[in-house]
Amino acid sequence: PTHWTAWKRRLPEMLNAMDEGFSRAEAEGLPPVGICISLLRTQSAQEAIDLVESLAKLAHPRVVALSVDGNEAATGRTAPKFADAFELAHERGLKTTVHAGESSDADGVWDAIEVLRADRIDHGVRAINDPAVVKLLVDKQIPIGICPSSNIVLKVYPTLADHPIERLRQAGVRISINTDDPSLLGASLAHEYALCQNQFAWGDEVIKEIARTSIEASFAPTLLK
Repeated sequence: PTHWTAWKRRLPEMLNAMDEGFSRAEAEGLPPVGICISLLRTQSAQEAIDLVESLAKLAHPRVVALSVDGNEAATGRTAPKFADAFELAHERGLKTTVHAGESSDADGVWDAIEVLRADRIDHGVRAINDPAVVKLLVDKQIPIGICPSSNIVLKVYPTLADHPIERLRQAGVRISINTDDPSLLGASLAHEYALCQNQFAWGDEVIKEIARTSIEASFAPTLLK
């Protein structure tokens, strides 16, 4: 919500407007959509708590999860600041995901799991830099949403051949493939799958496994799965 200045202090109206658009799309046969409301790392702990309390009071059926994002390298370690807000989100029945392990190192992923108790990690690729964090992801079976082309464009890794997605998968980490921001990156989900399939010689069973993980990690209602 912090990016949508026209809707400042108008969270209910913003959600209702999105709901109306998504409802029209669903009526035209497009897939149902859930909304993940994201905190920004530069916000205060109280602002985070206030947002979660507002979401709990609204109980909007579209809102399924709480997240936090922003430049981890610029803000430093922020998980302790948001721990109370995430705990409140868990208590209120919201799923949680954390943008971590992209601009931060593996410690950002560790914090997301151990401090914020995230149900999913968005990006998470730099977990590969610490075997203990990889083991934590495997042991807790926490899925990570990887965006291969985005990681290359943003210079997280120089080439797809250098990308750790296959090493993470081979280690037992539950991975999904995502586009990050398709309009800015010119990416499509099918193309992301094709790039990885060609680079890492994935067979159909691997593709099915990754697609299945993406569904299970999506926070979609069980009925839709």
